Amino acid sequence: MNFEGLDPGLAEYAPSIHSTLDPVLDAHLNPSLLQNVELDPEGVALDALPVQESVHIMEGVYSELHSVVAEVGVPVTVSHFDLHEEMLWVGSHGGHATSFFGPALERYSSFQVNGSDDIRQIQSLENGILFLTKNNLKYMARGGLIIFDYLLDESEDMHSLLLTDSSTLLVGGLQNHILEIDLNTVQETQKYAVELPGVTIMRQTNRFFFCGHTSGKVSLRDLRSFKVEHEFDAFSGSLSDFDVHGNLLAACGFSSRLTGLACDRFLKVYDLRMMRAITPLQVHVDPAFLRFIPTYTSRLAIISQSGQCQFCEPTGLANPADIFHVNPVGPLLMTFDVSASKQALAFGDSEGCVHLWSDSPEPSFNPYSRETEFALPCLVDSLPPLDWSQDLLPLSLIPVPLTTDVLLSDWPAANSAPAPRRAPPVDAEILRTMKKVGFIGYAPNPRTRLRNQIPYRLKELDNEFDSSSQVTESLIGREEEPHLHMVSKKYRKVTIKYSKLGLEDFDFKHYNKTLFAGLEPHIPNAYCNCMIQVLYFLEPVRCLIQNHLCQKEFCLACELGFLFHMLDLSRGDPCQGSNFLRAFRTIPEASALGLILADSDEASGKGNLARLIQRWNRFILTQLHQDMQELEVPQAYRGVGGSSFCSSGDSVIGQLFSCEMENCSLCRCGSETVRTSSTLLFTLSYPEDKTGKNYDFAQVLKRSICLEQNTQAWCDNCEKYQPTIQTRNIRHLPDILVINCEVNSSKEADFWRIQAEVAFKMAIKKYGGEISKNKEFALADRKELRSPEGLLLCSSIEELKNVWLPFSIRMKMTKNKGLDVCNWTDGDELSSLGAPSQWGLAKAEEERGVCVYDLMATVVHILDSRTGGSLVAHIKVGETYHQRKEGVTHQQWYLFNDFLIEPIDKHESVQFDMNWKVPAILYYVKRNLNSRYNLNIKNPIEASVLLAEASLARKQRKTHTTFIPLMLSEMPQVGDLVGLDAEFVTLNEEEAELRSDGTKSTIKPSQMSVARITCVRGQGPNEGIPFIDDYISTQEQVVDYLTQYSGIKPGDLDAKISSKHLTTLKSTYLKLRFLIDIGVKFVGHGLQKDFRVINLMVPKDQVLDTVYLFHMPRKRMISLRFLAWYFLDLKIQGETHDSIEDARTALQLYRKYLELSKNGTEPESFHKVLKGLYEKGRKMDWKVPEPESQTSPKNAAVFSSVLAL
Repeated sequence: MNFEGLDPGLAEYAPSIHSTLDPVLDAHLNPSLLQNVELDPEGVALDALPVQESVHIMEGVYSELHSVVAEVGVPVTVSHFDLHEEMLWVGSHGGHATSFFGPALERYSSFQVNGSDDIRQIQSLENGILFLTKNNLKYMARGGLIIFDYLLDESEDMHSLLLTDSSTLLVGGLQNHILEIDLNTVQETQKYAVELPGVTIMRQTNRFFFCGHTSGKVSLRDLRSFKVEHEFDAFSGSLSDFDVHGNLLAACGFSSRLTGLACDRFLKVYDLRMMRAITPLQVHVDPAFLRFIPTYTSRLAIISQSGQCQFCEPTGLANPADIFHVNPVGPLLMTFDVSASKQALAFGDSEGCVHLWSDSPEPSFNPYSRETEFALPCLVDSLPPLDWSQDLLPLSLIPVPLTTDVLLSDWPAANSAPAPRRAPPVDAEILRTMKKVGFIGYAPNPRTRLRNQIPYRLKELDNEFDSSSQVTESLIGREEEPHLHMVSKKYRKVTIKYSKLGLEDFDFKHYNKTLFAGLEPHIPNAYCNCMIQVLYFLEPVRCLIQNHLCQKEFCLACELGFLFHMLDLSRGDPCQGSNFLRAFRTIPEASALGLILADSDEASGKGNLARLIQRWNRFILTQLHQDMQELEVPQAYRGVGGSSFCSSGDSVIGQLFSCEMENCSLCRCGSETVRTSSTLLFTLSYPEDKTGKNYDFAQVLKRSICLEQNTQAWCDNCEKYQPTIQTRNIRHLPDILVINCEVNSSKEADFWRIQAEVAFKMAIKKYGGEISKNKEFALADRKELRSPEGLLLCSSIEELKNVWLPFSIRMKMTKNKGLDVCNWTDGDELSSLGAPSQWGLAKAEEERGVCVYDLMATVVHILDSRTGGSLVAHIKVGETYHQRKEGVTHQQWYLFNDFLIEPIDKHESVQFDMNWKVPAILYYVKRNLNSRYNLNIKNPIEASVLLAEASLARKQRKTHTTFIPLMLSEMPQVGDLVGLDAEFVTLNEEEAELRSDGTKSTIKPSQMSVARITCVRGQGPNEGIPFIDDYISTQEQVVDYLTQYSGIKPGDLDAKISSKHLTTLKSTYLKLRFLIDIGVKFVGHGLQKDFRVINLMVPKDQVLDTVYLFHMPRKRMISLRFLAWYFLDLKIQGETHDSIEDARTALQLYRKYLELSKNGTEPESFHKVLKGLYEKGRKMDWKVPEPESQTSPKNAAVFSSVLAL
């Protein structure tokens, strides 16, 4: 209901007249209500104050049945008949709700809904009641328990709600939008725009939504799209109430007069079939409320504030004889409602009284109401009276056991001790994610137990508390569960915590204090991040991949090269492999091998990550090998010619990883078949031995390379399948030895565990150490271990635990095509030769067919049942990487756990506790590997990528072209300005959860894809003219085109029907990469997000972002639209966004910045300009005014200081 035309004195209640009353009463209490009531000095009880005795009811005529007090002196703001039970609900001005049962109005429940705001509307549902206040929607059970509490924005001023179906709700008020809320998920699903000043009344029929505006209009909106289909301009002043029945709409309101608003005694009636007004209905009361009460005819009930009620037909004449009077205790009626059965009317007045009128002595509120549940009375078992004077009284009547033994309550105090129930330990995940504010900790619910229920396992808890030796001491507290005690914190799965600003306030530096770049894990199929890092830190692979460029749209080698380039440019900031993984998902072989995980499997950790990453390892090496074998590439995409990376035969990937194998098959008939093949990696094959025999890693590796097995195979001599002996021999050694560990079951895990224990015992005995009998290290055992020659082997015995893998292995090809493999240590090398040069030794031995391989990387699977596990990598980073990033020359082992990067001791890279840390992939490289290859990188992207190109769209014509490509004479130079803007579409919606306090927590952000990229000339005679305006074709399903913000429409990205200049993402990406490499400076608004979605790393000195140029510290970011209006007097982004317009505007704003700041030489004067900007923004609520509402800001006083500067 609209309150603008009501008595202005209603909002003011003078407390001075109540000074004699008890202070516990309401401050607005009217003493006239208490004439026949005695006040108890101990307290006043006014639960249901009867105002008037029930009177005789005449059938068919409405008359007063009962009156009660809901809350003394506090106005009743809303009343509602329950649609499911025989109850009447009322809400008060103080935010209190009260329910009354039946026509006798017996008080059923009473509770506080809001502490400060009045209740504006009530809606009954099957399981509870919805209450709407100014900026809060609360769903409560009929007894008063809260089901959910949904907080709206503080700026909202809600007035009405409408239940469209059982689970969908529309909420509107005095703002320019209506919210659609899903009651099942308690989330906002839609926001529909409406014109100001907003909507205060909503109704619904099977044809339309009807929205009543305070401006006096009633709009009819489509049920599906919520678009305006028709509009009735009912009153010139304001709308008070309206109702719809059948094909009629009736409304009452206020008209504008010279003295202000006046209540209009003409009801406006509209025929919804012809969508036009019919003859207005003149009534004899001042209408404030109206309702259709259809019984035999379509009667209208019109109620005034003073309590007059008139019934009339909407198409007839009003008769003064049909007026009856409600006798409110207060001066005004505040609310009115009609029951579903049309047998009862409810009125609420300004003094807190509720009046029930009915046309029958025993009305029912609903045609079919369910039974109401009442609280059960307290039942006390009554015992029969006992007469103690009777000697023959049977003792069985006494409810106390009779015994001669000592009662349990007489237990001696010396034998008893208090044993309180121990509280269960706090969930480890809660402790890990907890954030403290003062002394209060906040953490998301891990959902491992039922809400508000904690099972007490007393026996198990006692064991946990009393037997501390049974559980390993936790690294982060004893409250953690045993399976987490073993997993070190740095090895656990890391997640990004998203806030309102997205990633801007997430502290990546907390996880990575190095200058190397991590990789973000939230992208689909990002489980391969650790393997991408391994390939990047192989120097020949990195240089080879970055020199490669071809014309294939989805080439993994090209995308990997682009990603490596980003890792090179980054100075500790994380990168994301979104473009690489996008190309990865399009390759059919990847899907056939099961390498592409569904989002649900990836989130829940259902996939076996160890097997998955080993299959991915084989796939990526094979795919890169195939991509590198393509020899025919056009001039614009030509790689480095004449270097060792180009080979007419095998690819360089083949030179690095490939091994030529000789496979021999011997049948029992004596026939022998020899075939040659090549392999890029080897898989470990473990011996079938349950005795615990000691095996060197070199022995198992040799057995896996030179594999011998018995199997059924086809024999050409026998012409049938026969048992054969198949052997495999190696012809030459690879430069990089890749090994898949294949620890996929407990059998292989036990083998690693046993061999590590045997190796540990042998190492202790070899160097003179002893192990204590209780398998714990004595204090004397914690000493440095040295070889007999005095070489330091390790600083502690702890470093030898769980170690079976050697840091180096020595391999030699024998004369009879055999292979010798042995573990190798630097101590062995120095003791055998005493040579000072290890590299010289490696070169000399290689000439004799001997190769020494050093461990370069290990990829391990972290077993964690809580998070589903993860994959991490230990990588030995070489000297060249440290030289480029940190300017130092040394080697160091690092742990790479997505965006967590941390230096580690080298022994940690080979320690595998099989309970939680399982090896998956090993990379060994030949010593002095880098000296064998040309490591120069020549940028393969040439200027020709900026020249004109054909569009993929079939329907594009020259008349649709929105840009002019660069000429050869216009090629950008270092420092040139380029205006840039990009538009995006949504591929996957954001995943979020609503916390119990009403705040929203983002679990997974929405996945965006670039749809349009525009680059504008920043100088020269053609300044402001775009030279790139590419629409990006996508093969992935688009969930939301975001047309209102991007200007992209369905069909614009489809090559079959699009009329735009359509290109591939790779083509446009190469253009931007060339501009970055040439050294241009990009000018735009919000470029950080643009580059992030495009997946580009741009040096900070090449980015001029107007978001930060016109920004004051600790203040809000300002939109491009407001900046353009304030500084340039431009109105942009009217209906949709246009990237050309936005890019031009950003360039003009940058010129304005240089003008106002005198090229950055006068920061103080520019600071004054920014202060004026923020003052104006706050006054305008950061909204650009309409052309007729306000003139240009240049004419305003606040802009005078800007012009003066």
